[in-house]
Amino acid sequence: MVKKNIVFLFPGQGAQFPGMGLDLCETSPAAREIFSIASETLGLDMTALIRDSGAEKLMRTDISQITLTAASLAAAAALREKGIVPAACAGFSLGEYPALACAGVIGVADCFTLTQARGRAMQAAVDRIAGSGELANLAANSAAASTAESAAEAAKTPGMAAVLGLAPEQVEGLIAEWKKSAAADFAGDLYAANINSPKQTVVSGTSAALSEAEKRFKEAGAKRFIRLRVAGPFHSPFMKEAAEAFAPILEAAAFGDPEIAVFSNVTGKRIQSGNDAKALALRQICEGVRWTDEEAAIAALNPDAVFETGPGKVLQGLWRDTGSAVPCHGAGTAEEIDELCKRLLSQN
Repeated sequence: MVKKNIVFLFPGQGAQFPGMGLDLCETSPAAREIFSIASETLGLDMTALIRDSGAEKLMRTDISQITLTAASLAAAAALREKGIVPAACAGFSLGEYPALACAGVIGVADCFTLTQARGRAMQAAVDRIAGSGELANLAANSAAASTAESAAEAAKTPGMAAVLGLAPEQVEGLIAEWKKSAAADFAGDLYAANINSPKQTVVSGTSAALSEAEKRFKEAGAKRFIRLRVAGPFHSPFMKEAAEAFAPILEAAAFGDPEIAVFSNVTGKRIQSGNDAKALALRQICEGVRWTDEEAAIAALNPDAVFETGPGKVLQGLWRDTGSAVPCHGAGTAEEIDELCKRLLSQN
């Protein structure tokens, strides 16, 4: 066993890509076991789903949540198989579920049951929002939707956007200011969703609200405003229906107390008990991800190494923005894990 103070970070939606995790299954029996549990629990062939799905299908939240969970837990299993055991873990949005499984709060099979139900509930909410006139009515008051036709069109694509170049407190303060202004009705359809780094905040809203917000944030000094390729306006009150649908399934699941440190998106703090973890998991659907607070809490543990345990490199970049002298390494592929193991074993 590698005797290091190591933290596993698990990525969220957006990190997925076709074929993710399959190389791990070719080289690691532990990773194959994760895929087997996923297939048996969900009643599908997880390997075939990831192998045969294109990028567009994987972007659907009911597909991305279970496939990302499989790829992330497979990476964690492959690391453990090589003697790399975390002292703490955290996950971004969906990634909090693999983190809870890694910390012993929920079982692996329950992790797949929950992420499948969560993904389906969130996809249903997104489909209803996009197909109803509810957001068209909201958007009709926006300066970015001056006609009934443009309002209806704007309502079809609610989503998320990253605001770069403004501090999170500036973004939150501007939204609060706009909500108080009678001349900015659009701000009622805009929410600060993810506090990603000192340089980046993600907002959720209707298409019309995002269009108006882009102009206003840039006027306030934002360098860039990037629409994200996600299925809907997550981590906002728009997901209330999803939370209501998911609640009874979450309530029926067994949650134990954490065996290692694990952190909450909602509070940014360490989760103290299984009961707290369950309550926070429900709140997380409609509330923002306070990732910078989680990173600060993790940094206070003085880790020797931090691994992005799963697909992608998003969390590596966000960790870099903290200025920590401890880098975050990718640990989502067989090649990455082999390199990390060689390095750590040589230092052990």
